[in-house]
Amino acid sequence: MSLNILIVDDSMVVRAVVHKALKLAGVPIEELYEAADGQEALNILEKHDVDLIFSDLMMPVMDGEAFVTCLNESGRINEIPVIVVSSAAGTERMIRLQKLGVKGFIHKPFTPEQIGDVVGKVTGVFAG
Repeated sequence: MSLNILIVDDSMVVRAVVHKALKLAGVPIEELYEAADGQEALNILEKHDVDLIFSDLMMPVMDGEAFVTCLNESGRINEIPVIVVSSAAGTERMIRLQKLGVKGFIHKPFTPEQIGDVVGKVTGVFAG
């Protein structure tokens, strides 16, 4: 099964690094979508089916926590697993995000193996 993946980060470089790590980890990708902030990500979700979301926390316009809160309030977080990729996820924030439905956390910097492990745990899709 190939996945439709949305990467949400205000840095184009980080989005490219996550994409490359997904490929190196052997994650099967059908479609890859990118958004620079939470609002842009919500717009993409209105138009496209997504199986998995990687989201940063620190972004302009709508940050990652506000984005996850919107997904939680709409019930979409139960349909689409969210993995937070950030260097800014302290313990309290991680607990708060878990309560909102976030399924995984990856701290920057990360390795392709870490990406593959979390994708496997969250989706059940074998990476590698």
